[in-house]
Amino acid sequence: MITRPEPDDELIAIARYVTDTPITSSSAYDMARACLLDALACAMLALHEPDCMRHVRPIVPGTVVPHGSRVPGTSLTLDPVQAAFALGCLIRWLDFNDTWLAAEWGHPSDNLGALLAVADYVSRAPWSLGLVPQAQAGQPGLCMRDVLTALIKAYEIQGVLALENSLNRRGFDHVWFVKIASTAVVTGLLGGRAEHVINALSNAWIDGPALRTYRQYPNTGARKSWAAADATSRAVRLALMALNGEMGYPSALTAPRWGVYDVLMQGQPLKLAQPLASYVVEHILFKVAYPAEFHAQTAIEAAIQLHPQVIDRLDAIEQITITTHEAAIRIIDKTGPLHNPADRDHCLQYMVALGLLFGTVTSAHYQDDSAADPRIDRLRACMVVLEDPQFSRDYLDPQKRAIANTLQIRFGDGSQTEAVTVQYPLGHPRRRAEGMPLVLRKWQAALHSRFGDARVHAIDAVCQDQQRLEALPVADFLDLLMPDAPDSA
Repeated sequence: MITRPEPDDELIAIARYVTDTPITSSSAYDMARACLLDALACAMLALHEPDCMRHVRPIVPGTVVPHGSRVPGTSLTLDPVQAAFALGCLIRWLDFNDTWLAAEWGHPSDNLGALLAVADYVSRAPWSLGLVPQAQAGQPGLCMRDVLTALIKAYEIQGVLALENSLNRRGFDHVWFVKIASTAVVTGLLGGRAEHVINALSNAWIDGPALRTYRQYPNTGARKSWAAADATSRAVRLALMALNGEMGYPSALTAPRWGVYDVLMQGQPLKLAQPLASYVVEHILFKVAYPAEFHAQTAIEAAIQLHPQVIDRLDAIEQITITTHEAAIRIIDKTGPLHNPADRDHCLQYMVALGLLFGTVTSAHYQDDSAADPRIDRLRACMVVLEDPQFSRDYLDPQKRAIANTLQIRFGDGSQTEAVTVQYPLGHPRRRAEGMPLVLRKWQAALHSRFGDARVHAIDAVCQDQQRLEALPVADFLDLLMPDAPDSA
């Protein structure tokens, strides 16, 4: 008689981490707060993007969910699945949220749409599942420390999976790891036990990965801005199903012939490269200056340094040499027509041209009006992209994780600029002293783009105080971020 197998080791390890492992690092909570503010800043800025706002709405117009989840910066209350999708779109839309680079890269703050949506739902209507004892006793449901703990764990699961497992080289999209991380942690936020996490996780693995088609030339398009939102909303659905008794598939990964490893990984297991703790959030990379694909951040910085030397000599430029690393060449080295903003913000040459022309890069520069500037394509036509093998090695070196680019410009008279090399972008852990003030500046500017001075002061007063933020009930925190909220908390 064939018996049902025990759950795969990877499922057990993730489930135990979610349900049984405390986070003891105070610096992890400090960084989690910064990650929260950075992600919400991205969301507030995206509220001004019409193409994004087409996705931030109920599936059925006019739907009202009395005890649902709020979407920060809007008056919407949606079911938690759709709320996760809406907030996920807002966080990711401008390609301005935090980043993790390893064998696989991605954006761990993509998980936050699911985390905040479910935390708000549980805090406002905990009786719907009956799994939050403190709320049943009449106490507040979840506080923001619970959200920060969930954030740390989601970052860790996604990031540690990415350390030695490359999806993109197989043609798969990194948002599969977002779905895995969100599914596990959201199931825990809903009060699930280890068996619930395992059941939900197994279904998330079985779902399989999306293809990278929508990120790669010549098909690059807007789906790359909502793909993670799709993954997190699916995670919420799977978590809710598991809490409602839906079965799992214990050997989803290792089943011969039919499991993930044999079907999708050519028999190779996916590795948890190190024990799950709080490593990822403590080493996260922020996009603090430019909304642009991360492999180009240092190239943009080099271009901006050269801007004063070239702006009055544009017609004299004969060649622009970009020396970079292998991942940048594989992902964002593009020639030929660029068809939409999603195409442009993933083109190394386009982004370098912006830096040289304008001395900055903003989301507006990817729109059609800016792209019509003939000087951009003139500069792109002058560009040569080369790989420096040492840059590629430093990119993969876990002790460095450099994202280096060098830029040099030669003019028609034979003169040339110095070769400007930037090894680490502003948001890199090695540049924390420079970067963290910029994260806070980005956060405050984003708040001002949506709220008046009094509200900004009220929100910022809470968010700048670690202890006060951690103690705040989730529902009260979301109240602050609603358009009709009071100006104090």
